[in-house]
Amino acid sequence: MYFDRQNLSNNELINIYRNLVKPRVIEEKMLILLRQGKVGKWFSGMGQEAISVGTTLALHEDEYILPLHRNLGVFTTRNIPFRKLFAQWQGKKSGFTKGRERSFHFGTNEYHIVGMISHLGAMLGVANGISLAHKLNKEGKISVVFSGDGGTSEGDFHEALNVAAVWQLPVIFLIENNGYGLSTPGNEQFRCKQFIDKGIGYGMEAVQIDGNNILEVYNTISTLAEDIRRNPRPVLLECITFRMRGHEEASGTKYVPPHLFEEWKTKDPIDNYEAWLLNEGILNPGDDAKIRKEFLAEIEAGLEEVFAEEEIVADAEEEMKDMFAEVKFEQVPPSGAQTEKRLVDAISDGLRQSMQKHSNLIIMGQDVAEYGGVFKITDNFYQEFGKERVRNTPITESSILGAGYGLAINGHKAVVEMQFADFVTCGFNQIVNNLAKSHYRWAQPADVVVRMPTGAGVQAGPFHSQSNEAWFYHVPGLKIYYPSNPFDAKGLLATAINDPNPVLFFEHKFLYRSVNGMVPDAYYTLPEGQAAVHNHGDDICIITYGWGVHQALKYVTENQIKARVVDLRTLMPWDKETVYEQVKATGKVMVLTEDTLTGSIASDISAWIMENCFQWLDAPVKRLGSMDTPVPLAKTLEDQFLPWSRLKEALEELRSY
Repeated sequence: MYFDRQNLSNNELINIYRNLVKPRVIEEKMLILLRQGKVGKWFSGMGQEAISVGTTLALHEDEYILPLHRNLGVFTTRNIPFRKLFAQWQGKKSGFTKGRERSFHFGTNEYHIVGMISHLGAMLGVANGISLAHKLNKEGKISVVFSGDGGTSEGDFHEALNVAAVWQLPVIFLIENNGYGLSTPGNEQFRCKQFIDKGIGYGMEAVQIDGNNILEVYNTISTLAEDIRRNPRPVLLECITFRMRGHEEASGTKYVPPHLFEEWKTKDPIDNYEAWLLNEGILNPGDDAKIRKEFLAEIEAGLEEVFAEEEIVADAEEEMKDMFAEVKFEQVPPSGAQTEKRLVDAISDGLRQSMQKHSNLIIMGQDVAEYGGVFKITDNFYQEFGKERVRNTPITESSILGAGYGLAINGHKAVVEMQFADFVTCGFNQIVNNLAKSHYRWAQPADVVVRMPTGAGVQAGPFHSQSNEAWFYHVPGLKIYYPSNPFDAKGLLATAINDPNPVLFFEHKFLYRSVNGMVPDAYYTLPEGQAAVHNHGDDICIITYGWGVHQALKYVTENQIKARVVDLRTLMPWDKETVYEQVKATGKVMVLTEDTLTGSIASDISAWIMENCFQWLDAPVKRLGSMDTPVPLAKTLEDQFLPWSRLKEALEELRSY
């Protein structure tokens, strides 16, 4: 193995050696503890340390790295104390995640590291968002995100590289090609000869290096990073290496031909570099032992301290509190002149004023710039705010949602438009596993609003008409807003954008241009979790949201029903206090939803009422929703699917109980 020291001093070369040895010494100790049953699962990076260490040394300390399981060297090279790392691995309160996450599934802004989630490829899009923030701020910074060879088969890999290339983002996509995805060898994962061949298809530079040669890794990334800082662009970097142990220790290595271990043992990054340093007289005989002894002393001290730490005492209040970042609601009362606006105009107005208020707010979505979005919400926005802030995206829901998260990590706000709420399935993982869990995992707010044009009534068929709010209602860590009218829509959108937590903002397509109302021209906000009550009497209570509000009010007023219609306005959180009071006042309750009935939010609200308001009920809670089928295209079929034609019968049945 040839080592090119270039202009590195002896002290710099020794510092590289120290950083290279430290994760190996830690791992050797961890494997002993594993055999002793003192630690749980372990993912070994033995034999791959040069990639993690060389990469981290080549970056500035304030440049983000997004590592994977086998990148202990990233954490140690960023000088995270062993005691803190071990507390994390042991699930102690003093770890980075208060015992909520395993091994390297954590992030820390102090050390500019964003931890992985188990879904491979998901963090590539997040790196794009971090790098986009660097580029928008003209900071001359880059990010580096790791992928294994197995992870390149994920759709997130393609989406992220494509977006980075189109937007010319300053990010290095580093592939650790170690030959196996768990037990599956490379020839059963992909047909390309080498991953750098993929760079051509994305229109980006691609470089292949020996991942076991620490100086080749360090020098290559140092050169690339310096150039990318001046000339922002993505680079695909393939590091050839080998996994000397199992995917994780319990999986073993029986599936690997023995001769490969013999071959790669001769390419060990530490042994080769150490031999070269000794041969060149840079490292003195015995220095290696002294360095290892020093690290072992730190390890033993850390082990003693962490093993002595008490187990976590479960605190339900703290667990719930940490689900969301603290929100200081900015009350801006509606005031001044008002104009009659359609729902679509009110949303556009609120979004424009939020862009004016927050200079760090970025809008992303398909066709949102010159075209103005398919519903024209962002029409002419790019002329006022520029295409850097109003960004057309490729058809890449997952990567763009990930980029929104990355923007939030790096100090921005993001509004991501799903062209139709139905298309969110392609980005589901980013919402439920990155955005929703972010603050709970590592106290990082996910300051992202996802706009969701939703609902039926426009004869658009099963892939453009779904009511999918209940999919996300089940996921802790998400907020769900669903306004029914222009006034609420504008004020709640402003509130959602101010909130540092992830908000799914549902906008009913049928109501976009069919519902009008008086809306203040000036900026204002409305509080979340406060329902509106339309009081037409005390006989019955209809709890609903979205289009259901209009259908309920229409029937109640046309038929002079003495009923109260409760417009929830926000579904997570929803206003339990108001619901309780309206149930108490009326005694008979219907929960109405446009969604299919089985597993709906209506079902959950109904159950809550039965548990908490039973003493006030004069009849069983009545639920009414759409048929349990996909949304059909033909108007007659769609009308049958929707619950509105069954509203009269259901209400009369409840009234006469």
